[in-house]
Amino acid sequence: MSVKVMIPTPLRPYVGNRDAVTADGATVDEVLSNVTAANQQLKRHLFDDSGQLRNFVNVYLNDEDIRYLQRGTTPVHEGDTIFLIPSIAGGSSGAGSDFTYDDIQRYSRHLLLPEVGLSGQLKLKRAKVLVIGAGGLGSPLLLYLAAAGVGTIGIVDFDVVDFSNLQRQVIHSEKDVGRKKIDSAEERIKGINPTVKIIKFEERITSENALDIIKNFDIVIDGTDNFPTRYLVNDACVLLGKTNVYGSIYRFEGQVSVFDARKGPCYRCLYENPPPPGLVPSCAEGGVVGVLPGIIGTIQAMETIKLILGEGEPLIGRLVLFDAMKMKFKELTLRKNPRCPVCGENPTVHELIDYEEFCGLGRGNELSDDLSISAEELDRKLKAKEPVVVLDVREPQEWEINRIDGSLFIPVNDLPSRVSELSTADEIVVYCKGGQRSSYAVRFMRDIGFKKVRNLTGGIVEWALKVDPSMARY
Repeated sequence: MSVKVMIPTPLRPYVGNRDAVTADGATVDEVLSNVTAANQQLKRHLFDDSGQLRNFVNVYLNDEDIRYLQRGTTPVHEGDTIFLIPSIAGGSSGAGSDFTYDDIQRYSRHLLLPEVGLSGQLKLKRAKVLVIGAGGLGSPLLLYLAAAGVGTIGIVDFDVVDFSNLQRQVIHSEKDVGRKKIDSAEERIKGINPTVKIIKFEERITSENALDIIKNFDIVIDGTDNFPTRYLVNDACVLLGKTNVYGSIYRFEGQVSVFDARKGPCYRCLYENPPPPGLVPSCAEGGVVGVLPGIIGTIQAMETIKLILGEGEPLIGRLVLFDAMKMKFKELTLRKNPRCPVCGENPTVHELIDYEEFCGLGRGNELSDDLSISAEELDRKLKAKEPVVVLDVREPQEWEINRIDGSLFIPVNDLPSRVSELSTADEIVVYCKGGQRSSYAVRFMRDIGFKKVRNLTGGIVEWALKVDPSMARY
């Protein structure tokens, strides 16, 4: 019967530089005898003059050390795999000596793959990967990278676990609610693979610290959920010459790509400028089906493993679109933009900038105090029965969850076509979930002549905290 024999790097020169060979035999000894008969140079490296297996060579059948089976007389079966694990005195350039008995068992299904094997698993072990965000995308990323044996994983996150996270952030559990995500993630990772080294950055990644955080990692994975951080990560990776594995999710759709300005386009080649604040809701505002980040994050993890191994075709210059409702993937070709401000022929971005300002969220773009109203002040006006129109610009499904009593409902995207339903003579207070979409609505209304319109600071989230604690939150 035919059995595959995996050849580690130091022994490959003696089998024509192949990483695996096949041979027939009923036992381990017979298979190895037939292998060495066909590859005479290999024989002296495996067996001594008396024909005994050298004591610095360990042999595994599938994921079991034959010393704990029947040694050379251990029977083999069709489809079995034999691993040769040599050790070299004074250090080894091969992968075998870098793995323990438990490692061989843990990664046995990887080691069976010709594209991985011992040398590929060693690449994973020596890799340093930074995951920005331990939330929806970060959850599958961290779980699968750790399980795969990526040796060093950095995590950037400053948030705490909330009940609303548990629908999709599967690295956390109910007992972790209120706990720092970075600590919860580390505990779960160590439960899966205690050999992984975790480097925690319990802080918001900013223009001041991004280069220092990213510089010591091989690959950066973008698991963020906001535009300022996404542009910051992109620019930092371009400036440092790092690969950026990108993923984004919204409702039932996702995107995945690999940005490496040394070989193809960067994120800015795809989206040179961000949308206006409030125009594109985040997942916290627009929602996301819980399974979606699992699908997109797992694809990001797969791309990362391919990059580490140097195998397959990474998504450089390609953007994958996924539509869960239609269960369809579509691939688009991306091209490097010669006018890209960060990676083009004449870049204008040579250092990290203020990305809050760039995305229209800086202090200079905040609504002034006279255009804002607190939850407490609005509550006082309503209780005093002052003439004020409260306008809800959220989506219909949000309106069903909760609302401020007496509100008028016009979703923000419908506002331009329905603004005639409002009077410029009225005092109007606009709210959404957290204040971003309503800020956009206030600016729009001010521009077309509404002079007495204000934004509810903090949105309905702030209203629930400060005015009506019994209100359902989401």
